[in-house]
Amino acid sequence: MKFIELTLGSCMISHGYDADNKEVLEHVTVKGFSKKIVSVSRIKSVSEKYILTDYLDGRWIYWEYKEDFDTVKKTLV
Repeated sequence: MKFIELTLGSCMISHGYDADNKEVLEHVTVKGFSKKIVSVSRIKSVSEKYILTDYLDGRWIYWEYKEDFDTVKKTLV
């Protein structure tokens, strides 16, 4: 299993969709960033602002990250 070290901050947790098909998001705001080791297999998408990961129970988590987009891209490709 391959891992990547990331500096992650606040996140949004997707809990699925409501009856009107609108995404149910929980916003978690933290001060600053923390280094974390993340399994590459959990990473589903990377944008300039967020890294989207899945979680064991089927939720999706959009993490803010501190690294440069191109640096993360080169590490993953």
